[in-house]
This record gives sequence, C-alpha cells and structure tokens, in this order.
Amino acid sequence: MTRIIRTLLIVIMMVASNVVAIAQQPNRQQQVSREQLAEIEAKHIAHELAFSDAVSGKFVATYCNYKKDIWALGPRLRPNRRGGASEQDNEERIKQRFAMSEKILNIRQKYYKEYSKFLTQTQIEKVYEQERMLMKRHAKRGKKMATPK
Repeated sequence: MTRIIRTLLIVIMMVASNVVAIAQQPNRQQQVSREQLAEIEAKHIAHELAFSDAVSGKFVATYCNYKKDIWALGPRLRPNRRGGASEQDNEERIKQRFAMSEKILNIRQKYYKEYSKFLTQTQIEKVYEQERMLMKRHAKRGKKMATPK
C-alpha cells in the first residue's frame, strides 16, 4: 500500500513539474516585434497578390519604411471617453486628431508615389485592400485578447 502511495506521489510530482515548465515557456506571439510584424504583413500581401521576386523585395522594403514612418508619428490619439472634459479640451483633442490625420495622409501620399514606381495602379489598390483587411484582423484579434476570459 505504501508503495502505491509513493508511486502515486512521484507521478503527481512529475506531472506538476511538467506543468510548471510548460507555463514558464515564453509566449511566441509576444516575441514578434513591430518591425518583424510589418515584414510578415508585407510578405503576406506580396504573396496574396502574387508579386514577382524582384517586386516583392522592393515592396517589402518600401512597406516596412512606410510602417516606420507611421510609427514615428507617435501613438494614435484616442477619442475622449470621459464626459467631463471642457469644450476647450475637446476642441484641442479634435484639432490634434486632424493634425495627426494630415500627417498620416502625407505619408500615405509619399508612399503612393514610391509604390507607383514599381506597381500598377490596380496592384496599389489591391495592396490597400489587403492592408485594410489585415488591420481589421488585428483589431478583431486585439478585442478578443482584451476581453477577460
């Protein structure tokens, strides 16, 4: 009887130690940096649109530079969820969002010109569609991760 209990305790200890070891492994999803994610996105778009190797290389480099320029603007301004802000605060926040939108538009126009050097207008339109789909997917995934389980 004591031998069965001892064996059972050893098995329980082994299972518990394996669970702890698995729980301590880093989450692979968190290891991807923004730059790596931008490159993955660019390669995905290039693959979806069946670009040639030469065009894919140019596109990936240009897309990554585009993302870096967007990130250099700083964090996006969030709408005011508090109801107690003054009219001046609300006006200032709206003007800041307009300024940010203008900067983003300028960057998008700059990279539209870059894309036009090696992509057709139809391909550029499809790139924008793919980018929109990826952003929706990221937003949807972010909402799922933000909700408590």
